[in-house]
Amino acid sequence: MGKPKHYRPPGKKKEGNAARYVTRSQAIKILQVSLSDFRKLCIHKGVFPREPKKKVKGNHHTYYHLKDVMYILHDPLLEKHREIRAYKKKIKKAKAKKNDELAKLLISRAPSYKLDMVIRDRYPTFIDALRDLDDPLTMVHLFAMLPAIDRLKIEVKRIHNCRRLCHEWQAYISRTHKLRKVFVAVKGIYYQAEVDGQKITWLAPHARQQVLTDDIDFNVMLTFLEFYETLLGFVIFQLYHSINVKYPPILDPRLEALAADLYALSRYFDANYRTSVQELQFDGSSRLDQEQEESNIRLAQLQHQLPANEPGALMHLVQDASGEIEEDEATRDCKNLFRNKKFFLSREVPRESLLFVIPAFGGIVSWEGDGAPFSENDDSITHQIVDRPTQGHVYLSREYVQPQWVFDCVNARVILPTEPYMVGRDPPPHLSPFVDDEAEGYVPDYAKTIKQLQASVKSDVKPLPGMGNDDLDSSKILLAEGFINRTEAMEAAEKKRQMMLLEKQYHDELKRELQGVSSINKQNSENTESKEQSLPDVEPNPEDPSGLMMSRRKRGLAKAIEIGKQRKKDHVEKLKERKRNIEAAQKSEKKHKKTQLS
Repeated sequence: MGKPKHYRPPGKKKEGNAARYVTRSQAIKILQVSLSDFRKLCIHKGVFPREPKKKVKGNHHTYYHLKDVMYILHDPLLEKHREIRAYKKKIKKAKAKKNDELAKLLISRAPSYKLDMVIRDRYPTFIDALRDLDDPLTMVHLFAMLPAIDRLKIEVKRIHNCRRLCHEWQAYISRTHKLRKVFVAVKGIYYQAEVDGQKITWLAPHARQQVLTDDIDFNVMLTFLEFYETLLGFVIFQLYHSINVKYPPILDPRLEALAADLYALSRYFDANYRTSVQELQFDGSSRLDQEQEESNIRLAQLQHQLPANEPGALMHLVQDASGEIEEDEATRDCKNLFRNKKFFLSREVPRESLLFVIPAFGGIVSWEGDGAPFSENDDSITHQIVDRPTQGHVYLSREYVQPQWVFDCVNARVILPTEPYMVGRDPPPHLSPFVDDEAEGYVPDYAKTIKQLQASVKSDVKPLPGMGNDDLDSSKILLAEGFINRTEAMEAAEKKRQMMLLEKQYHDELKRELQGVSSINKQNSENTESKEQSLPDVEPNPEDPSGLMMSRRKRGLAKAIEIGKQRKKDHVEKLKERKRNIEAAQKSEKKHKKTQLS
């Protein structure tokens, strides 16, 4: 009797998924480490479980790719973990023999490991590190707010390091005006910055007492935090050096004692940036005499090369050569949003968030307490941020607004009217800048008002007859009914102009066809037809509404599209119904007040 077709003698080499994937227990056996060390190595090296198509050992196992396991096997960090495990056995043995002096000596000389080479290995370029910075920032901001608990191995030193990294990151973003969006939610405050063309979004929890639950594995989170702290330290070091600021910063001890770390960092930025500029000027002055003759020769050559009828061309050329690198348009807008505005924070507002946001958009800010740059009695204060029902003492030279006004101005990139945000009033809805209202199918009323204000600031809307620019800048006139009608008329005129252009283009194409010049190439048409045939037609056929003529895959895809559209419609209807209920409740409340007064 012959052997079966797929018979394999025992002990022979495996093939397929059985050779490419191994279970977690098999991986631990290959690496010869404990389960906790295996988890640490996987987190540090970026190795994660895989889902093979065919699970050889069963569905209840966790599988890893064999190449990933081999990647960990040849890493020097594995040998370091083995060394630490062997050293811990020595300490345990000394404690078992009650040799306290030897145990203390061994603990003081315990080996440790660094993740510097792991960071360089996982992120070959700086842009790669910036792309992966969302989770590290969120994790570090979370642990900066947690209490230190020895039972969960959350040390005081770790909390202080997280707070330091948070303040250093915020100081850089604020100084370079890289912040773009802010949204206050129930979970915390969402921020988005743009650094070197990369959008980085993170979540900072509210400054409240955090309650730790028992259903969280803090050992895994602390391992992630260990890696994220190292990564964030590398990134901040590079960012500080890119703007000629020394790292790590040396802060004022008096401000550190008063918990004004962010303000201390901003002062350090100012002083350090000035000294770096002075050092560059001093180094350049020593070589000034040597380079004077060369510069004169170059200038003479340039003067001969330039035309005689443009005397200012040389001046412009020198200014362009010696000028600083220009900022992009978004950074300039953010830098000048709160320009020439002074803010004072009352003690009940979220101080740390506003100390980060306001300077990032060009404003000057102070607070109530020791170490503040200026006091509440300063006459040059333009806005005071208050979050209480009533305000006792009022200065007539400033405006009293709620904290939401700052965040809404930041997201809209315009100075919004302060009347809806005054003390004691219900502010307008806080709209999320991360949601595209037009794509969602529902645009809130306040979003339309903000768009009109943005159009007026960008000079897209001309003033009405008999109104000057000064009248148009007034917030009351911007929100008047006539202004809204004017914008609608301009939108209609713009649509009409676009339609006329399309009609003209269509007539031109007809003329060309009559003259014998074809606007569409046959080859291109054939290519487009073949592409259309290759693409799956998921639109429902009017002759086949049930979709029986479609394949199962196309039918499922069409059904998923319909479900998504219906879900979006239901969400829009729910929002409209909620709006109608709120308006009805407000009307009934006003009627009830009128009846009480009468």
